[in-house]
Amino acid sequence: MPTTALGILVLLIVFAFAFGAYRIIRTIRPFIVNAVVGLLVLLGLGWFGFGVEITPPAVLVVAIGGIPGAILVVLLAYLGIVFTPVGTV
Repeated sequence: MPTTALGILVLLIVFAFAFGAYRIIRTIRPFIVNAVVGLLVLLGLGWFGFGVEITPPAVLVVAIGGIPGAILVVLLAYLGIVFTPVGTV
């Protein structure tokens, strides 16, 4: 195989990987934004005395639901249904 053909093949493979990475990041980005905003809401509510222990299930709910998910986590914690408020055992 000539060097030019090999170079084109490598270039096509690099473009395919870059396009795949772009699609994955574009799909995951809303969850990352929701998680960051929701965690900021949880931390802000903790500052006002409505703190909830940040656990992986709480982060998952916040990542999927964003601000409404954070409010749901706080409500469920203070109703004693699922999550644990900070400072209680």
